[in-house]
Amino acid sequence: MIDLTTLADLKPGICSVTLRSKGIDDVVQIASAAGLAGIEWGTDVHVSDAASAWHAREACEDAGLAVFSLGSYYRAGCFGDFGRDLDLAEALGAPRIRIWAGELGSAAANEDHWDAVVADTRRVADLAADRGITIAFEYHGNTLTDSPATTLQLLERVDHGIVGTYWQPAVGLSDQQALDSLHQVLPHVVGVHCFSWGPEAERHPLRSRKLLWQAVSDALRGNGRDLDIMMEFVADDLPENVLNDAAFLHSITLGED
Repeated sequence: MIDLTTLADLKPGICSVTLRSKGIDDVVQIASAAGLAGIEWGTDVHVSDAASAWHAREACEDAGLAVFSLGSYYRAGCFGDFGRDLDLAEALGAPRIRIWAGELGSAAANEDHWDAVVADTRRVADLAADRGITIAFEYHGNTLTDSPATTLQLLERVDHGIVGTYWQPAVGLSDQQALDSLHQVLPHVVGVHCFSWGPEAERHPLRSRKLLWQAVSDALRGNGRDLDIMMEFVADDLPENVLNDAAFLHSITLGED
């Protein structure tokens, strides 16, 4: 018998990039209508300065939504001004900042690139820790977190208590291959981006990979650590497809589908 008291709580949410063409208030309204728990706000469009960060924060508070994280486009290894991202996260009330693990895929990265990404990640993590904010790597192609093995290698080299990783199914993997990749990095996963893409990055309803997302949800819930599972893309970027995918996401996070 499964001990339900040990199962993790999965909080369904959405990344604001899913609705890149919509304004902050529209994103919040759609997320609320979908019954989602929170939003990861991207710095690409929606949260670009203090005013927009406060706007998003207050709109979420008014709607009873949590701010899951700040989805930044900071590339570790550039040694850039991370203070801007920290200021935005604080104004937004975000407990976590997503960053990218360099600008090269692991196969193309030399040791100097690895060293730079490791050193810069430690630097920004120290800065974030001073403000009570955690860091998570985007799990993505063309970065050092483009495979489970390199993600684990990077996390081991960074060796910082507030640095974890997101996970998402890499494009082109079978359901079993994607699930295997999750299990390899699972102890370090602090959030999941969910979507259902075909091998050429075609966007499908989330339910079209029902077996994968059921297995992912079971693995996350059984891992015993609460985390956010956030829709990142929907078919045709349509709000009605956010509602449809959210209904499925609710069911799997509750273990009902």
